[in-house]
Amino acid sequence: MKYRSLRAAAITLFMAFVSAVALTTPAAAADEPALPRLNITDSYITGISSGGFMASQLQVAYSGTFKGAGVFAAGPYYCGKGGIIEGLIACGTGLISTDPEGIEQIARRWSAEGKIDPVSNLSGKPVYTYHGTKDPLVRTSVSDAGVQFYRDFGARTAYHNTDPAGHGWPTPNGPLDCGATFYPFLINCGNDPQGEMLSHWLGNSAVNAPAATQSGTLSRHDQDRYVPGGWAQWYSMAGGSYLYTPDSCAAGEACKLVVALHGCLSNDKFVGSRFARESHLNEYADTNNLVILYPQTDISIVRGNPQGCWDWWGYTGSDYARKSAPQMRTILNEVHALGG
Repeated sequence: MKYRSLRAAAITLFMAFVSAVALTTPAAAADEPALPRLNITDSYITGISSGGFMASQLQVAYSGTFKGAGVFAAGPYYCGKGGIIEGLIACGTGLISTDPEGIEQIARRWSAEGKIDPVSNLSGKPVYTYHGTKDPLVRTSVSDAGVQFYRDFGARTAYHNTDPAGHGWPTPNGPLDCGATFYPFLINCGNDPQGEMLSHWLGNSAVNAPAATQSGTLSRHDQDRYVPGGWAQWYSMAGGSYLYTPDSCAAGEACKLVVALHGCLSNDKFVGSRFARESHLNEYADTNNLVILYPQTDISIVRGNPQGCWDWWGYTGSDYARKSAPQMRTILNEVHALGG
């Protein structure tokens, strides 16, 4: 009886797993179009929480592609070092060192070996970092280490670290109080970090005020076709991604691309398109000829990623922070498909 009970439980678990995977196979996104080819001149990367760690990984690994980065509520490049336990302790609580000197040595070695773009590319690149004083998940020392990493490689940094913010994406559109760390992780601290970030990237005089309302188009596109192997869920990514396109960019005008990465518990399985609709980047896109790409993760039992985080500790493989990493290759393929 004990054997039969265990066998029945195993079958039930397996069927639940198959059903969950079936919901996210490429067939679910079969009717979604490819990304359009646009007149993209430059590409930038930003993200929050696990998306912030991923934004840093993309900026460092593909520094020849991304002209600047925005890192929200996250820490330095390769902070997780391939392990979730060490990653959570060092990169979250700050109870053990993130080993900044060791990380920089690794970056230099991988650069010399061609596993990431030359770290010399980081010199002069604009990097904007945001961290709240009430963030319960990423300590200030961890964010500080991320800023120092970029400074040590000569990047031009701006650091907003004075708001009493929780762990969330701070935006004038945020429905939550500044100090909140709660669904949907969109907080309002009474200021405009998106405008600050864009001004740091492009220059104060080059950034127009945001539109009062969004007039462009938010569309969903097939993400599977850009994934190595063609099945996004295998790497804990969704079958589709979101794209915000102002009318001017759709008509062929020269535009810049901003890739914006959500955090854990914030992909479309958890919040729908809210991050893509309420990031406050779209309002700037309409008045500044910006295209905003919102790639999406997915939950994965196989990968041990039930919260739909971006891979900042190695659940897709030991190369997760190098150019060969499957999630980063997917995003880069999407950037190239758009013309970046």
